[in-house]
Amino acid sequence: MKKKLGAVILAGVLGASLLAGCGGSATQATTAAQGTAAAAGNATAAASAKAEATTAAAAAAAGSKTLKVGASPSPHAEILAQAKDALSKAGYDLQVVEYNDYVQPNVALQSGELDANYFQHLPYLENFNKENGTKLASAAAIHYEPFGIYAGKTKAIADLKDGAKIAVPNDTTNEARALLLLADQGLIKVKDPTNINTTKNDVTDNPKKLDIVEIEAAQLPRSLPDVDLAVINGNFAIQAGLKVSDALATEKSTSVAATTYANIIAVRDGDQQSDNIKALVKALTSDDIKKFINDKYAGAVVPIF
Repeated sequence: MKKKLGAVILAGVLGASLLAGCGGSATQATTAAQGTAAAAGNATAAASAKAEATTAAAAAAAGSKTLKVGASPSPHAEILAQAKDALSKAGYDLQVVEYNDYVQPNVALQSGELDANYFQHLPYLENFNKENGTKLASAAAIHYEPFGIYAGKTKAIADLKDGAKIAVPNDTTNEARALLLLADQGLIKVKDPTNINTTKNDVTDNPKKLDIVEIEAAQLPRSLPDVDLAVINGNFAIQAGLKVSDALATEKSTSVAATTYANIIAVRDGDQQSDNIKALVKALTSDDIKKFINDKYAGAVVPIF
């Protein structure tokens, strides 16, 4: 009789544990345990409850919706990784696809291979749409990465010699940003220091006759041994192990760049208010993400939410 009663109690306790693990309240678990014990009276009930719990977990997993986002490896993919748990709780399986260029993530987004991407600022996106006939839009602005001037052969701006070679990004919007930073440092003058479409043709004065060399943005850190200075995008500087504290000069927080070049979540136009994109934006603009950005990047990446 004692053995039989022990089996009943064991079955009840196991049933209660399984229900609590599936999110049931303590009261529900206790009630279920009592019902299991009364109805079954042996360990078979525990095995049945375990099977039901496994089935429920599988069903929940099957209900997760895939959310595929393209991103530059750093900092974008790293920031997205921190949002994975929050999105999982919201019912989304976040899959991050990493890219090392500024073209393919937009091509993949337009074609439907991605639900969103996170690597670019709005001026670049708008220029990309214009040049490629794509219909992409911003769903939210997440962070800002200060551009920096980094030392190559020359270790200080004041030591630049006439004809020194300065590397800048070769894409339209980022080259403008680099030129505005050079102008802010007094190295050149441009027609309008607030014009985000500035090109080399807008340089009105170049007293040191600097040789401004256009290089693909991702290759700028590698160019440092071959140039005197390079103006490098924040994300590529991070990937190369450069710190904002290493820069000889950076964009001011009050500069036109700081208010214009925030990195965005890009989507196909019309998807801005879709449930999956709203969940993504919510996860990326949380206090936890803000703390992660501030702690990890120490000023090289600045949250703007």
